[in-house]
Amino acid sequence: MQIQFIGAARTVTGSMHLLKTKHMNILLDCGMFQGKRKEAFEKNRRLDYIEPGEIHHVILSHAHIDHSGNLPLLVKKGFSGTIFSTFATRDLSNAMLLDSAYVQKKEIEFVNKKRLKRGQNPFEPIYSVDDVLDSLEHFQAIPYRKEYHLSPDISFIFYDAGHILGSAITVLNIKENGTETRLAFTGDLGRPFRPILRDPQLIGNVNYLITESTYGDRYHKDDEESLRMLEDTINRTYARGGKIIVPAFSLGRTQELVFELHKLTLKNKIPSMPIYVDSPLSTNVTAIFRNHPECYDSETRELLLTQKDPFGFERLEYIVDVEESKRLNSITEPCIILSASGMCESGRILHHLANNVENEKNTIMMTGYCAQDTLGRRIIEKQPRLKILGDEYSLNAEVVVLENFSAHADRDELLGYIAHLDRNDMKGIFVVHGDYDTQLSFKEGLEGIGFSNITIPEPGQEIYL
Repeated sequence: MQIQFIGAARTVTGSMHLLKTKHMNILLDCGMFQGKRKEAFEKNRRLDYIEPGEIHHVILSHAHIDHSGNLPLLVKKGFSGTIFSTFATRDLSNAMLLDSAYVQKKEIEFVNKKRLKRGQNPFEPIYSVDDVLDSLEHFQAIPYRKEYHLSPDISFIFYDAGHILGSAITVLNIKENGTETRLAFTGDLGRPFRPILRDPQLIGNVNYLITESTYGDRYHKDDEESLRMLEDTINRTYARGGKIIVPAFSLGRTQELVFELHKLTLKNKIPSMPIYVDSPLSTNVTAIFRNHPECYDSETRELLLTQKDPFGFERLEYIVDVEESKRLNSITEPCIILSASGMCESGRILHHLANNVENEKNTIMMTGYCAQDTLGRRIIEKQPRLKILGDEYSLNAEVVVLENFSAHADRDELLGYIAHLDRNDMKGIFVVHGDYDTQLSFKEGLEGIGFSNITIPEPGQEIYL
């Protein structure tokens, strides 16, 4: 048995790990790489190191595009097996992948106009809506904490990862050559004591662990401090007559922010001002949230029973129509605009940034991790000049970073979760999904709590178990 680390190896995005057993090849995630546009476009369409027709099954940890986004291409190139996920991940993947195809279509049309003027050949999108529809036929949903057998010798169980709706830690039990091996893949691990979702569930002891490390060298602020920062930022921006522009991932971050804004509204902690969620995808995803209360924690279930819908309170307006989105740019009074994408690499947020970053009355509120070479990372770094949609703008707006709204566990939370595993049973830990410097620091942290045989795989590296 061996594992080949194809994506999210010494980088954060593009999660993809191929488990090869004696009789079966299983792909853990099939995500898109995110970063510099040209590099990402070329890398995603290649599907390096794998032959889709030779993969028997995909096990999907969750619906974020850097974990699920290349499933349509995998099917397009010959994959004919089953894609296993939780029920919520299946429903979310429907919305996320269709949106991905639509965004690609629009971006390619924009790029091709320029290429044709220069006499260059047009590009083709990585996949189309039809390819997405084909891939969705391969999904099979499995409930949490129920063992599913892929064969007499291979089974897996999903445990709630607490990262986003439907996210799962996958634990595989594999019998091979008279030996039983238990391997776990965290996907993206969530945080305890967060709103809406349940805490990450413990999985028991394993022999091998593939763990994410996105925040493996950083610590989130105290929850109360972050909520005070959110409240203070809104009040401060309102006082100077500005807008608050929030690049937010459509899945997870938007719903958590809406939830917290609803609570601040109920307590009269923020002024009466319009709040817009300007994203068709965010609107669709929020509807899916309402359909999966089985993933909620007790606080959210209680709120739903005793209060109005926290995803649809009266100050909140969901924007789907493109003309309504454009209208937001003409608003002069204070308001809050949440729009995708969280890393500011595509979508309507680019237009809102272009129209608002140069006004010093406004605030750009960043609420989570942004990969290297993304516009979001450049905003977090407060670079004075930003290139948006091909034009340069001065960053005059205030920038506020609320990392505590990240759905990723921080260093202490990751180490605290892994600390529950038995050091004697553990034969090896593989650190993925993180910047390399972060992974080196996290490796030292794991060694500090008694674990050994820790590997930071290189892209394409194969390791025999």
